[in-house]
Amino acid sequence: MDLRCEVAVLGMGAMGAATLYQLAKSGVKVIGVDRHHPPHDQGSSHGDTRITRLSVGEGAQYLPIVRNAHRIWRELEALSGESLFEQCGVLVMTSSPTYDVDDESDFTHSTLHLANTYDIEHEVLSAQQIRQRFPQFSPVLDTAVGYFEPGGGYVRPERCIAVQLKLAEQLGATLLKGETVMQITSDEQGVTVITDQRTILADKVVISAGMWSKGLLGEPFDQLLRVCRQKLFWFELEENARFAAVSPTFICSHGPGDEDSVYGFPPLPGEGSLKVATEQYSEETSPDTLDRTVSDAEAREMFDTHVRGKIAGVSSRVAKSAVCAYTVTPDSHFIIDEHPSLKNTLVVSACSGHGFKHSAALGEALAQWCLRGSSDLDLSAFSLKRFEGVIE
Repeated sequence: MDLRCEVAVLGMGAMGAATLYQLAKSGVKVIGVDRHHPPHDQGSSHGDTRITRLSVGEGAQYLPIVRNAHRIWRELEALSGESLFEQCGVLVMTSSPTYDVDDESDFTHSTLHLANTYDIEHEVLSAQQIRQRFPQFSPVLDTAVGYFEPGGGYVRPERCIAVQLKLAEQLGATLLKGETVMQITSDEQGVTVITDQRTILADKVVISAGMWSKGLLGEPFDQLLRVCRQKLFWFELEENARFAAVSPTFICSHGPGDEDSVYGFPPLPGEGSLKVATEQYSEETSPDTLDRTVSDAEAREMFDTHVRGKIAGVSSRVAKSAVCAYTVTPDSHFIIDEHPSLKNTLVVSACSGHGFKHSAALGEALAQWCLRGSSDLDLSAFSLKRFEGVIE
């Protein structure tokens, strides 16, 4: 059975769910398609918690986006009655034996610089102040420096997706779950999407397919996108664990390399565990070959390298673990642009592992693009044009 719509959104994870909601809110006849049943744990938008902060160390181009996202999370909470954004603060710190106070490339320094430049409320903490405020970080070195942003915290990805999809459906959106896109073609009249169950005829299409984008989008995305496996760990707390009454999400650099960094979240009420994770971009995978299990050896390595002697009150016992996939561009920044060969088609991928905090605002911007061909947010920094020298 053929379906017709004004806009089809392919992929209903972070970006897709937000776009569907914003389009439906604007009265657009919209269809969403996902090969799984979102919110799910088969892509990138899962794992209970995602960091959000206004001083986004990845670059100033993200600040207007995340400001809008924080506003929209609160609007969605008011509409749904669900708790989506926990404003517990974010602590970005460097506690490294090789710490150089003059190293401008240090992530804590770049975060602090952005906060000063864009007038974001924050505090600079010494090692002593970090230990006093947050006992779980008592092992930090005496040379440690911290950036604390009270306006940051974490969002709940599964809840955010579920709320936006539910609201979108209430507003008239059609959600096709468990349905796989097989082919996309376009002409001046619109876009034809063929799934394993039907044909969808749309005036415009937004593709937010995460790690499936590389296979779906063709050139030049097949040259630009890499899928990297990431591991998430929840370590049980010790019985005598001491945490601040309100503990922050955190990012800690403990060495000179990109791999010498760990991020994590406060223990969630009633769970008795601490979620921590790292990022890796050296090993590439694919949706078909992604290893979704975490080995005991990987858990031991994570604890010994990134937790032991760095975070107090945490045991090596694993409460649970998970795998997710980051789809990464050559410069680790987003791609948000019109498809170079498919007409009336907007691509939002890949978000290189730091997209969720921005997703609510990007959904609003993508809906505006569908409605009028432009958005209130300046998204020009994420254009494909920057890769002209990279693409063969």
